[in-house]
Amino acid sequence: MPKEFTIILEPGADGWWIATIPEVPGAFSQGRSRKEARANVLDALSELMAARREAALRDRTAAAEIESVPISR
Repeated sequence: MPKEFTIILEPGADGWWIATIPEVPGAFSQGRSRKEARANVLDALSELMAARREAALRDRTAAAEIESVPISR
């Protein structure tokens, strides 16, 4: 399993920067600078993963086993 994600930063319109994480569909954001776009996409990744976790736990079956696995940097 990869221990890192890829962030793609691209210039957008009107001076904005667009940031995406291609390994995670839906993980994208923007910012006025590259630094801001990078920080924003990492926040978006965190929020997206939390929302997906909530949905998975809510929709699980009674027989499901749940395990947490840390991913170190």
